[in-house]
Amino acid sequence: MPRTPLIAPSLLAADFARIAEETQRVADADWLHVDVMDAHFVPNLTLGGPVVEAIQAVSPIPLDCHLMIEAPERWAPGYAELGAKNVTVHAEACTGDPRGVARDLRAAGALAGLAIKPGTPLEDYVEILRDFDTLLVMTVEPGFGGQSFIADVLPKVRRARELVDAGHLQVFVEVDGGINADTIEQAAEAGADVFVAGSAVYGADDPARAIAALRAQAAAALTG
Repeated sequence: MPRTPLIAPSLLAADFARIAEETQRVADADWLHVDVMDAHFVPNLTLGGPVVEAIQAVSPIPLDCHLMIEAPERWAPGYAELGAKNVTVHAEACTGDPRGVARDLRAAGALAGLAIKPGTPLEDYVEILRDFDTLLVMTVEPGFGGQSFIADVLPKVRRARELVDAGHLQVFVEVDGGINADTIEQAAEAGADVFVAGSAVYGADDPARAIAALRAQAAAALTG
């Protein structure tokens, strides 16, 4: 797959009282990252289907839904049916074979993503990932925004890139957590394609300029 960096601002860092306006502030990005948390798989509680549906109706860019919920196979297809571009479930949360939810997501018209926590070995899921379109490597512990980037996770990103380059996998390699001007080049050099950035975009005075700068940094690291 071509290594063109995709910037996915995380709505978790936006002003929830102005969601519609906040989606427009990042119209220059590639995907809009939407975190769905259930207060069970992770300790935080954010938003669900009805709010995602409202966001989908106003977002100028495709939605990248990251489901941090228990038993995601039950709920994930619904987010695809709402029109999300990519729907990601956590390997650790699936109650059965994750390939089943991948099939359901694809049948509903979305890309299927599989996320792994910082401490989850990639090798345990290499075969399963053949049925997925996106691998989301968490570079922080899932559940809260504003955390610091965990560089120790980068070997998993490199291994995923090796498998993609060798033709063993065909997935976008996505990173989420602590991505900013100080860390995006490390993640890109390791092999990431998709970069979730929350505070680095929504905390900037000019989100469009921040998106362009992050994209340029990632692109330079990819070509370098």
